Amino acid sequence: MRIIAFICSLLAFLAVSAGAPDPAQAETKTFGPFSVDDAQPNVVRLDGDIDGGAALNFRRALTAAPNAELLVLNSAGGLVSMGLLIADDVHARKLATLIPEGSGCYSACALIFLAGVERRADGELGVHQISSDTADLVSAQYSISDILDVLNRFDTPIEVLTIMFKTRPEDMHVFSQAEIDRYRINRTAESPPESPADETVIAQPGASQEAVDAPADAEASVAELERKGPELGSASRSRLSALEDYARRPTRMALYSGLDFFGEDIASMRVADGATCAAECVTMSDRCRAFTFNTDDRITRGPNCFLKSDPGIRDGNGVAISGELLRASDPAPKAFSMGIIDPGTDLYENIDIPGGDLSRRPYAEAANPFQCRVACVASDQCVAFTYVKRRNECWLKGTVGQPRAMQGVVSGAKRMQTFEASTVIDLD
Repeated sequence: MRIIAFICSLLAFLAVSAGAPDPAQAETKTFGPFSVDDAQPNVVRLDGDIDGGAALNFRRALTAAPNAELLVLNSAGGLVSMGLLIADDVHARKLATLIPEGSGCYSACALIFLAGVERRADGELGVHQISSDTADLVSAQYSISDILDVLNRFDTPIEVLTIMFKTRPEDMHVFSQAEIDRYRINRTAESPPESPADETVIAQPGASQEAVDAPADAEASVAELERKGPELGSASRSRLSALEDYARRPTRMALYSGLDFFGEDIASMRVADGATCAAECVTMSDRCRAFTFNTDDRITRGPNCFLKSDPGIRDGNGVAISGELLRASDPAPKAFSMGIIDPGTDLYENIDIPGGDLSRRPYAEAANPFQCRVACVASDQCVAFTYVKRRNECWLKGTVGQPRAMQGVVSGAKRMQTFEASTVIDLD
């Protein structure tokens, strides 16, 4: 239960120091399929069909969110006439449009998406010809004329128009990622469509450190963290557009006990507690995507907080607490099982595992038992290892033979363990 108390404390500190409104006081206003959340006053969401009142409801949503910069889309479509009116307002207000991963924007919704001054399709974008319940050819021609007029004003790629009018009303063409790139459907405000902004990440190299002493249970050290939480600074995002900010900034933090994210370090430091380590990662904005904190208080020197550009190799370690920062477009974390060799409980001195070698040559890239262990963890074929100290040889095993006593070697064998996020903290 102590880890739950820590999570509650960490959540409270994150909300206060990030300047987010009290969740109990935050309010979501809905206008038909549109919604505006007080926690994100610059974002309007469309989630549902575009019906006969959608255009008016969109204007009501814009009145409730006068500083709106981004429209997030998830809709199967609806009335073309309403879609065109909403698209015109999106264009006039210079709003960005986003289809998040796991969402879809089809038919009339696609007209709205294409109106964005910036636009990004992480989810599905689908188009087809307009359909009508009547055989009124003149009305259909006027509708096509309106669509062409509006989409031309949005600088819609000609290939998109061609695909749209070639796809039968009862079918749907969903653009692949290759087509989105080829037709330059995504675009940013600062860069021309043919030259997407280069998102260069400047890394500060650091070295990850593993706990080599016998591990204490990670939850046993969480009592310290229950009383503390990170103080978050507000990283400047003035260089980011509304779309980039929404897509890149972390919105959630998934916490894991007993899991180490190995490698991909951009910085390492010594901090007082895990909450401070978490805060260091959050304040680095889009550069830091994960962290690992070593809870073993017997290690008094060197870094115990490792900030990472990516979770890297997932590794079981009883003294580790790790967190992964998730963006709005990232899916919810799922439980997973993996073979682990805990560096504190699963290594055996002076024990050899004969036979079963994956290769007739030792693994050359391991200079010590811990690098040999990590190499085995990272390989799906490896089930155990033996490291011969006097010859600096790492032997990765595909099968486990009968262990035997032998001086000067270290061995370890994998065991299966299931990990799931103990909680997912909402950073908004």
